[in-house]
Amino acid sequence: MPRIFLSFRKPDSRWMRNRVYRALSDRLGADEIFKSGRSIPPGADFAEILRRQAAECELMCVLIGPGWLDARSEDGVRLLDRAHDWVRLEIATALRAGNRVVPVLLGDATMLPDASALPAEIAELARLQFLRVPETHLPDGLEHLGDAVTALLSDTDTDPAVEPGHGTEPAADPEPSITMTAHVSGGGSAYQAARDQTIRLA
Repeated sequence: MPRIFLSFRKPDSRWMRNRVYRALSDRLGADEIFKSGRSIPPGADFAEILRRQAAECELMCVLIGPGWLDARSEDGVRLLDRAHDWVRLEIATALRAGNRVVPVLLGDATMLPDASALPAEIAELARLQFLRVPETHLPDGLEHLGDAVTALLSDTDTDPAVEPGHGTEPAADPEPSITMTAHVSGGGSAYQAARDQTIRLA
């Protein structure tokens, strides 16, 4: 299962979003990146897949460009204000699952949204440390993003959750005891057995 979930709004900074996807794919492998347009096969239940991937990913990168916050439908309603907006649902699902969520600001001037501008269920996004991919220094920005994402995944590799009954050395099987028979003559006493031996008198 892909470890990284890319959450994005389709009309927002498409060309930079595609550059981010290619850079992370080249760095980590395409199988590690979930991007809805490429990762959901035709005929699959996309709603079920999106929810499961958002809940089980190790890292969600929320790609935020200039049009992300105020994108609106044809009737003028802001998309984020709709309970069934997929971007909102993806982020809320990852936050509820306790996954690491990182805002990735696309462009030089894009700002992290204020909590008051976000629905309550994803308002936490405004308090999370962000990464930026600047347009004016795009190659350097993509390299820095790749370094940061790789480091975050390494953190999860070195600090795994320990399930009950896991993470401890199994108890060693006791060594078999050796039974020795001592024939004692003349009323003498038998010698003391070693730790793993048992002595009985014949």
